[in-house]
Amino acid sequence: MHTKLFSHIRRFVPLSTEDEAVIIKYVRFEKIKNKDFLLKTGQVCHSTYFVVDGCLRMYLVADRGIEQILQFAISDWWISDYTSFESQLPSQFSIQALEDSEIIILDKKNQEALLIMVPQLERYFRLILQRAYSATLMRIHFIYNLSGEERYRGFAGSFPDFVQRIPQYMLASYLGFTPEFLSKVRAKKG
Repeated sequence: MHTKLFSHIRRFVPLSTEDEAVIIKYVRFEKIKNKDFLLKTGQVCHSTYFVVDGCLRMYLVADRGIEQILQFAISDWWISDYTSFESQLPSQFSIQALEDSEIIILDKKNQEALLIMVPQLERYFRLILQRAYSATLMRIHFIYNLSGEERYRGFAGSFPDFVQRIPQYMLASYLGFTPEFLSKVRAKKG
């Protein structure tokens, strides 16, 4: 169950078998069901989550009760409300499973101890967060500079399996348009 996490870490930093043994002591594995919540708006985020298998989403509820999806997380991705996690203030977001999923959980109370015991994880998490931040900036760039159709075509070209995996109304929310608009775009050839 931890093999995927260790493989992911090794893509960024070296990891010994002794390091693996330490990590296992500080994280926990959990299976969650489709539609289960890891975090609800108003709760304090106490953990970060590594997706071993499955799919999660982070979203907020905007005006008129409309859900706005900010992030998806599939296998080998981390997800958390880092603002709430770091400040220990209530979250503005919810994190929910979109299918039965297997996750590895790193609780805030264990994070500092783990980073002291396995110092190269500081570099690993820095690199992961830099990539996540960069992806967020690119998403904002696309929202402001590309048409809805261009955003969909770009996303579908980069993540074809993912487009088939998630409900279309959620994909529309993530890309910043209505499900009706997405239906029209998908109906076009090309």
